[in-house]
Amino acid sequence: MKLFLRVVEDVQALADSLEELVVAMQTNEPEPQAETPEPPMETKSEVKQPTLEEVRGLLARKSQEGKSTEVKALIEKYGASRLSDVPTENYAALVADAEGL
Repeated sequence: MKLFLRVVEDVQALADSLEELVVAMQTNEPEPQAETPEPPMETKSEVKQPTLEEVRGLLARKSQEGKSTEVKALIEKYGASRLSDVPTENYAALVADAEGL
């Protein structure tokens, strides 16, 4: 019996909500909405992640400057035997290291 009374209450609440909706539509007023907190804006500034082509270009310039051994050591520092094996999340650090050569 309690379950039946609960269903009746829910149906009445639904009817009340529908009535409010109809009134709002007739008066062209926006529906009353419960205030929901806005999600916080991300304040963390994202650092531009270099692309493979940008890293490759920088390392090629360093190699042309006679620093091929150092370039190879940098790639190996990030656990790879060639540039394409370096994880993309390490590109920014690799660029910073290469610019320091």
